[in-house]
Amino acid sequence: MDKRIFILSLIASAGLAASAETINISTPATSLIVRADRGAEPELLYYGARLADADVDAVVSTAKAHPAYPVYGMRTQSETALSVRHADGNMALRPLVTSVSRDSVDGLPVTTVHMRDQIYPVEVNLNYRTYPGTDVIDTWVDVVNGEKGELVLDRYASGYLPVRRGDVWVSHLYGSWANEGRLMQEPLQPGIKRIKNNDGARNSHTAHAEIMLSLDGRPNELHGPTIGAALCYGGNYRIDIDTDDSEYHHLIAGINEANSAYHMRRGETFTTPPLALTYSDEGTSGVSRNFHRWGRKYKLAHGDRERKILLNSWEGVYFDINEPGMTAMIDDIASMGGELFVMDDGWFGGKYQRNSDNAALGDWTVDTRKLPGGVPALVSAADKRGIKFGIWIEPEMTNTVSELYEKHPDWVVCPPGRDPLTGRGGTQLVLDMSNPEVQDFVVKVVDDLMTENPGIDYIKWDANMGIQNHGSLYLPADRQSHLYIDWHRGLEDVCRRIRAKYPDLTIQACASGGGRANWGVLPYFDEFWVSDNTDALQRVYMQWGTSYFFPAIAMASHISAAPNHQTFRTIPLKYRIDVAMSGRLGMEIQPRNMTDEEKDLCRRAIARYKEIRPVVQFGDLYRLQSPYDGRGVASLMYVADDKDEAVFYWYKTEEFVNQHLPRVRMAGLDPDKTYRITELNRVDNTPLDCEGLTFSGKYLMDNGLEIPYTHDLDYHKLNDYASRVLRLEAVR
Repeated sequence: MDKRIFILSLIASAGLAASAETINISTPATSLIVRADRGAEPELLYYGARLADADVDAVVSTAKAHPAYPVYGMRTQSETALSVRHADGNMALRPLVTSVSRDSVDGLPVTTVHMRDQIYPVEVNLNYRTYPGTDVIDTWVDVVNGEKGELVLDRYASGYLPVRRGDVWVSHLYGSWANEGRLMQEPLQPGIKRIKNNDGARNSHTAHAEIMLSLDGRPNELHGPTIGAALCYGGNYRIDIDTDDSEYHHLIAGINEANSAYHMRRGETFTTPPLALTYSDEGTSGVSRNFHRWGRKYKLAHGDRERKILLNSWEGVYFDINEPGMTAMIDDIASMGGELFVMDDGWFGGKYQRNSDNAALGDWTVDTRKLPGGVPALVSAADKRGIKFGIWIEPEMTNTVSELYEKHPDWVVCPPGRDPLTGRGGTQLVLDMSNPEVQDFVVKVVDDLMTENPGIDYIKWDANMGIQNHGSLYLPADRQSHLYIDWHRGLEDVCRRIRAKYPDLTIQACASGGGRANWGVLPYFDEFWVSDNTDALQRVYMQWGTSYFFPAIAMASHISAAPNHQTFRTIPLKYRIDVAMSGRLGMEIQPRNMTDEEKDLCRRAIARYKEIRPVVQFGDLYRLQSPYDGRGVASLMYVADDKDEAVFYWYKTEEFVNQHLPRVRMAGLDPDKTYRITELNRVDNTPLDCEGLTFSGKYLMDNGLEIPYTHDLDYHKLNDYASRVLRLEAVR
């Protein structure tokens, strides 16, 4: 036996009884129990509903122990969270507990289990953080290389969680461009369920770095023990749920290490992104509410501020930007009660004009041929109408047809010695954000824009291309595998610098639609664009799935034209409004193409949305009837924290003759309060039977209300869609 191992074993054994420590990390409704005995591997004993003090000792004595952070080398037959290669080629690692510390970092409690390998000077610190007033605990690790040579990380997950086998189902999101946030729910089966991303620059088009685990059968929105997990990272990720021959499912989540071996120099520390965990016995909607409260309070930029109602120019004019047209749209949204106008793509270009998606990215100078008065004239026009002004940029990208690329061809992501692959428009390229010069350039794009136009209130930050070829002309040859990680470190550094200088600026994370809906980037952004697809019917499904992990205040949802520009489906304006009002309301339309009647309906809807905005953007979400159940209707509601007010949404999702739809029971209300019903956005010739009446919260939760399957309209206005928005106000 190696003498060093023998001595360490004696030390560990001698001090075990005196150094045994049970770590109880609790939130108002959850507990996580870790045993961290000095000289041993830390063990995870429990995660779930909060334990009474009297139960902790019993759980410690009887719970099945699992490694709190499984490491490869001395454990090889099961999936592990960390694997390394030492400078001498050895691949074994066994970090043992040296101490436990408790600190306050940025005002948040952090418990750290400090570990060190038996043989090598490699430290692994396992961290747990709680967020006061919420039921979220996040975990991450710091790996410190004390070896003289390089330590290579081959696997470096953020966290591990064992889940007792049974009838366990996983809920996760999938999709593609214009079809993001689709909900998938399936039972866990033997083998590995893997959810991953390889895009490089965005990470939520085809899948999401968040999941829910329903522990007692098919997921239920309102009942049942449910765990939620969200990796707070904007880059490539990998979530594995390994169902092996034991009694447990093994959840391991972290950065996707594919083609990303990380080489650590002596003294270097590698920190993984946090894995956020939450638990609720109130089903999937309960887990959603936990994530929403935590996100609004601690993660989302300006999560405590109401979002403005805006008009974006994109689907109204696309690249056809000109000063009279922009001024007219400013006038239109102001006249309808809106609060912000956003000028989208097409406003810039010098040597190369931006008339389509194939030129001028990176050349962020105003095209005075289109805008003689520049951006200041439009900011002034908005100010005169009492609204704010916003603008679109895509600063991480360039085109081969651009002055920027002509000057700095070495700034793009490209394999050395090869021609880069291009994306959108046949000319788009991704800038290499691992390069500090590129980072400075991106910061300068925003800084110049804001310095010249301090009245800009809102930036739509887009990213229309992923990393399609691997290579950095900045990183050295022995660090090419760091590209994905260093690229996102660069992006995060840019975001930190911009936020430090412009803390009050509203910034939307748009990435070919919903490519950046993740808790890794949202601390720097106020909201995200759910999808480039604005079709209201498809949005019912996409926004339903997205709401599993993200609050309404972060979900940009716009009223668009009919026929829809993506699906070419013709949906009545009433339905389009009702769907958009369940998120952050906006418009994506050319008002000049609207009738006076349509403008008036939007004007009334905007006024009513302002009244319910606090409930929608800050209230608790209860999903009531899923569109994925195929029952012909979808329904959800938001309830104010004091339960004095609620907003109920009902959407018909299909039309058949002699159709029978379920009567939807409400949730989240105070059973002892009485609520008055008011329909918003009414287009019917006669009001609903329940209009103006009062019902107890108990009745509404036990029975719901009868909702007519169709609208009472004049014959020439009849259509095959129906939707309702009801406001509930407690009667004093």
